[in-house]
Amino acid sequence: MKLLSALVKSLRPRQWTKNLLLFAGLIFTGNMKDMHLLGRSVLAFILFCALSGVMYLVNDIRDIESDRQHPEKRNRPIASGELPVHVALTSAFLLGVPALGISYFLGVDFGNCALVYVVLVTLYSLKFKNHVIIDLLIVALGFVVRAVAGIEAMAINGKAPEVTPWFLACTLFLALFLAICKRRHEITLLNNRAPEHRQVLEEYSPAFLDQMVAVATTTTVLSYALWSTIGKFASFHMILTLPFVLYGIFRYLYLVYRKEEGGAPESILLKDRPLQINILLWVISIIILIYFYKSA
Repeated sequence: MKLLSALVKSLRPRQWTKNLLLFAGLIFTGNMKDMHLLGRSVLAFILFCALSGVMYLVNDIRDIESDRQHPEKRNRPIASGELPVHVALTSAFLLGVPALGISYFLGVDFGNCALVYVVLVTLYSLKFKNHVIIDLLIVALGFVVRAVAGIEAMAINGKAPEVTPWFLACTLFLALFLAICKRRHEITLLNNRAPEHRQVLEEYSPAFLDQMVAVATTTTVLSYALWSTIGKFASFHMILTLPFVLYGIFRYLYLVYRKEEGGAPESILLKDRPLQINILLWVISIIILIYFYKSA
């Protein structure tokens, strides 16, 4: 039971909140009431949770030495020795191969999205995590792949709902915003020891990251405003949800700069009550506008 507990912890269930993005397409296309499509989206979510868990195992195995230099990550099961490496590798294979295979039963395009996600995360872990700026873009692209996968999971007879460029832009810039804030937290937490934990942190500085945060914040808000006013969403008055986005961004910046958080976005999401309430109100407002109200 202790070994199983360590394995589950290494799969990082808290991080699975990132895969909720797969439901975005279902909600925004107005198909949330369709039980068949809802079931496909739930299966897609489960499969990506399995695949992301596998990638965390692989990443922790590769980063075992650097994690031991981190004041928090050294307590991870693999870094601490609680979960043996051979057990982690075997578990990754037994979980990852079936999950990737089942993905193709939801459609070739969805399966390809799952495969692209695995390849992208693998390339990040093996190569690109040590390349300045590219490391952030790869992380952000992982979220874009999730968003596209959520759309492809709803494909019937090979035809999926249309993916709007602004939806993907919103996803990309928001993911960049979160990734940059995470890098900033790592630098401020580790100070001069930051490069020992993550080599690429030597190329960043708080001032440089602050500039990147400013750009990512602006582009996130602007892309959301354009998404909510261009095309079909203009008739839904989606722009009315913009205040929730502004509050969410500013609240997160407050937690990063005033509370020195931001190292684990999923933890903030699970524990910060004002942010939780804001997200809940945002989702409710979107559901009302899309499903219960539409201007002529």
